[in-house]
Amino acid sequence: MVKLKNFLNQALDTTGGLLHLAPTWVPRIFCIPGRRLKLHPDDLYALGTYRGGIDERWFSSTCQADNGPGTPEDEGLSYAVCGEEKVLLKEIIEVDGINILGNKVMEKWGGLKVFSKYFDNMDALPHHIHLTEEYAKNVGMEGKPESYYFPPQVNYAENNFPYTFFGLEPGTTKEQIRKCLMNYEKGDNKILELSKAYKLEAGTGWLLPPGILHAPGSLCSFEVQWGSDVYGMYQSVVAGKPLDRSLLVKDIPDEHKDDIDYILDIIDWDLNVLPNFKEKFYLEPINIGDTAGSGYQEKWIIYGKIDGIEVFSSKELTIYPGGKATIKDTGAYGLITIQGHGTINNIDIESPTMIRFGDITRDEFFVPYPTARAGVTVENKGYEPLVILKFFGPDCNPDMPDKE
Repeated sequence: MVKLKNFLNQALDTTGGLLHLAPTWVPRIFCIPGRRLKLHPDDLYALGTYRGGIDERWFSSTCQADNGPGTPEDEGLSYAVCGEEKVLLKEIIEVDGINILGNKVMEKWGGLKVFSKYFDNMDALPHHIHLTEEYAKNVGMEGKPESYYFPPQVNYAENNFPYTFFGLEPGTTKEQIRKCLMNYEKGDNKILELSKAYKLEAGTGWLLPPGILHAPGSLCSFEVQWGSDVYGMYQSVVAGKPLDRSLLVKDIPDEHKDDIDYILDIIDWDLNVLPNFKEKFYLEPINIGDTAGSGYQEKWIIYGKIDGIEVFSSKELTIYPGGKATIKDTGAYGLITIQGHGTINNIDIESPTMIRFGDITRDEFFVPYPTARAGVTVENKGYEPLVILKFFGPDCNPDMPDKE
């Protein structure tokens, strides 16, 4: 513990009260990399083709990726770096969580309950679901709400299918979905025929409670989500590739893996068949005050409560060329620099052009509670906007707009 606290003190002193994080890459066996993560093309399968292509980069994560047998214990977990040393962010919070997240968050939530990631796929994903707390706890996990924002900076190509299927068409019956589940191993189970696709637009987003079927499209998304890698794939064939049924029942208790009623009941029926689905869950950015004339602009990009709870939120900060601003926030947050270069608390920060697997970049940091409250000073020293995406866990932004 003494060694870890010494590392933490040195890390915070070196980076102006911030934690410098190394890139965290995650492969998925059922995905084809979309090639917009700035990861070198030779490194897309750096973990081996048997593990799948790397199409995700996780930020400020204390959540282990659940990729089945053979998954390393630290896959998906973020490391803080200082010189030649590195320590898991999860371990830092376990030892000194009050000083990192604040007393209120640690007392109520016990740690950092969210993380964010870039998700970058060439095709659409299968129609799948993230379990509610009721069903996730049956396999020792937590329910998973999530959100999406589609940054223009990483969507210079739309790839093969820039549409996302959400929920089910109003009027869809449970018997129709039951038939799809029973036909899972007979080829295409045709579940998408019972859903609706929405054209994705860069610079917009969605807020999604657990229990809703969705088949994400091929835009590269910035996703803020609860720290639980829990899901079930309800579509049997995607982009011409059949899925193993094990992906449907990954987070189903052994005694229910062949229980169609149990799998069917995981679906939140009322939310899936909402006639005003887009009105309920679609997000447009909201400006935070009139700051453009001050050399910077900040916007809410992910906001809104789920079941009355502020589970997470996200802001986009833009510092214009020559601009400098000190920004104060009410809670700790993770950040990723998506465009430009400059300084943050007088240390270099930049969005890289190309990353080799294993490289330590200068684009990702975690801002502890005391530093966030005191304010960080960001300066643009380039000729293009310096754009930073910030994300927060629960009970960090009481002034957040609400969708409900």
